[in-house]
Amino acid sequence: MSTDAPTLPIEVDVAIVGAGFAGIGMAIQLQRQGEHTYVVLERGDGVGGAWRANTYPGVACDVPSHLYSYSFRPNPDWSRVYSPGQEIREYLEAAVADEGITPHLHLDTEMGAARWDAARHRWQVETARGAVLASYLVVATGHLADERMPDVAGLEDFGGPVFHSARWDHATSLAGKRVGVVGTGASAIQIVPSIVDEVAELVLFQRSAPYVQPRRDRAYSAGERAAFARDDALRASVRADLFWTFESTYAARRLEEPYLGTTKRAALEHLQHQVADPDLRRRLTPDYELGCKRVLVSNVYYPALTREHVTVEDAALERLEPGRAISAAGRAFDLDCIVLATGFEATEPHIAPAIQGADGRSLADHWSNGMHALDSITVPSFPNMFLLDGPNTGLGHNSVIFIIESQLQYVLSALAHAAAAGIGVIDAKAAAEADYLDQVAERSNGTVWLDGGCRNWYVDPRSDRITVLWPDFAHVFRERNSTFEPSRYEVTA
Repeated sequence: MSTDAPTLPIEVDVAIVGAGFAGIGMAIQLQRQGEHTYVVLERGDGVGGAWRANTYPGVACDVPSHLYSYSFRPNPDWSRVYSPGQEIREYLEAAVADEGITPHLHLDTEMGAARWDAARHRWQVETARGAVLASYLVVATGHLADERMPDVAGLEDFGGPVFHSARWDHATSLAGKRVGVVGTGASAIQIVPSIVDEVAELVLFQRSAPYVQPRRDRAYSAGERAAFARDDALRASVRADLFWTFESTYAARRLEEPYLGTTKRAALEHLQHQVADPDLRRRLTPDYELGCKRVLVSNVYYPALTREHVTVEDAALERLEPGRAISAAGRAFDLDCIVLATGFEATEPHIAPAIQGADGRSLADHWSNGMHALDSITVPSFPNMFLLDGPNTGLGHNSVIFIIESQLQYVLSALAHAAAAGIGVIDAKAAAEADYLDQVAERSNGTVWLDGGCRNWYVDPRSDRITVLWPDFAHVFRERNSTFEPSRYEVTA
């Protein structure tokens, strides 16, 4: 996609920050309605969000393609049950082109600051290419926008290539190299099998072992794709079946039996089937409850770890020295390259300090004890601002696209109400937000994310609250959080 962008408009109804699934989805809905002017500001050189940034070997989705896509823009031509990353990015690029979003899209345009102008009832959004005034600000930067760098001494002293999985260095060849991979999350289990045949030696630094389930993946035949193309009902049925199948797994996240035991047993049998060595199997067996950390899917991760030139170091990486990596267990490894598959800053979004609300404080200040939002979408003292894929919107068991679409409905209903009632400013009531957060906390009690015996990125260590995930069924989120309720807001004409 070209990085050329049209001239930045001086004023619009809606400024959207971020061009991933949430931001592009919002733009599509506004474009189809044709009732609001808008702009999409994207700091990168293309659309796709996490699917633009993550280009590491083997990158793919762990939610089936027909569910990990817009319900209002189905794709009958997915190549596989689980799409590779490039195909997802191409899906979003096609959506931008086909839906007429391109004239409104500004790439390489990072938001430097956004300030609420109380006198004009507008958001002033600053970028290096100029400022935009917007009646509404939609922040759609998601949970996976900024990589998390580990607290490891000597990162600058290693001497060889050191890069994060979300900033893959394609100029560095791993052929014949001794490579350390740090982390055992969703990225690592795709990277390791993809590079294992290329490298001379691979050391996996494992702080904690993940649960891994079989990946029920296969290519779709030409006949299946043709059937999807001609039969809307078939596509809808496949999507619904996938949704409710995943939805049924939430019971295990509440530690309910027999659901938890059945799911856990399947994962451990997968490990036993693929890893014959009892010592390696022991080290790859999680010591916490299933679902406390993200449950992963792969058929090739465990076999890769059984290769003779692969070492599973079941300890965190502690420090780097020139050409050497030392684990927390004190073992040292001579390595040529380090890949940091260490996740993202999900609980403390990097964009938060740049957004200043009506009280003059930044969003980061408001969130000094963790993210929070009324109905998971609006924050008191930040009028006319909506957060997509923000606090308490992630899912540990289903497709986040369903959550995003629920939030798009919320924003559209808010805009429609404001227009019909002649309202210029809507601001979430602090009391309404407090009540909502109490409900979220109550839903969180008894879940595996709090009681599963592990540390995870869903819980903010500053408050010990779940701030990233929605701790309930996905369909409950839609029932609760897809329609704007005026009584929960202060409004100004």
